Amino acid sequence: MLTQKAQAISGVSPGFESIVEEMYPSIACTALGEFLNRLYECIPVKIWGVKISYIFALLTAPLGILIYLGLKLVGSRYTVTNRSVNRVTSLGIRLLESVPLTQVASVSVDPDSRQTFFRTGDVRLTNANGDTLMLMRGIPYPERFQQVILETRDARSQVAASLARIQSRH
Repeated sequence: MLTQKAQAISGVSPGFESIVEEMYPSIACTALGEFLNRLYECIPVKIWGVKISYIFALLTAPLGILIYLGLKLVGSRYTVTNRSVNRVTSLGIRLLESVPLTQVASVSVDPDSRQTFFRTGDVRLTNANGDTLMLMRGIPYPERFQQVILETRDARSQVAASLARIQSRH
């Protein structure tokens, strides 16, 4: 856990749903992005600290830009709120998938999903039975996003427990 003591999330109220963080997947979430990652990592020999295969990144940059723009137009983004983790359309607010934080038992980064060049991985939300609730593909710096989800989930459960204790006093 990043913080030693659980803390409230600044600007977030238990009375309404607030966005804690938004994450747009990398082009690595596409099959073409996975191919480009393998291409960029195919020659491990380095000259002056740079892999020789990175020359392919310069040659395929226009393709990467097209994939990026396509994802911004028709792709999706992930939002962590104080109540749930959602997948919504990139442009707009249409909800595609939602998982309440109360159902999330664990958050893990799939080790086989790592893409070195793009620094991405897949983040998996699972329930207490081990069933996958949501798989978020191509997340940049997946450990950081995993930590955000875990800390938000813990804050949510502690707020719910505190509110229940306050209500029981009345």
